[in-house]
Amino acid sequence: MLKFTPDHEWLLIENDFATVGITQFAQEQLGDLVFVELPKLGAMLQPGGIAAVVESVKAASEVYAPIGGEVIEVNARVSEDPTLVNSDPTGTGWLFKLMIADKTQLDSLMDEPAYRTLIAGLGPA
Repeated sequence: MLKFTPDHEWLLIENDFATVGITQFAQEQLGDLVFVELPKLGAMLQPGGIAAVVESVKAASEVYAPIGGEVIEVNARVSEDPTLVNSDPTGTGWLFKLMIADKTQLDSLMDEPAYRTLIAGLGPA
């Protein structure tokens, strides 16, 4: 199951775990990434709290935790090569994985059609 936030994060839900990254729209707005700061393993993230930071030639942007949970894995490859987020933001450019603390938090997130409607209203990337 794929979910999205209004802040342009995506989550791939698999059982009790969520893989998190930024959307294609977000990476297009940011431009070429030059730095990614990931959360620490074992960190307990709260919904809406800062989870990571991505920096591009244009700007720095915070990545918020879409839901609460414990960070169980980080994608060290994007720290070494931030351009993975530009080339494949919903694949090899994922940022971190969470053990979901409360699955009811998923109910407040958007499905793909709702997210597409949101970004359509924002104009071209």
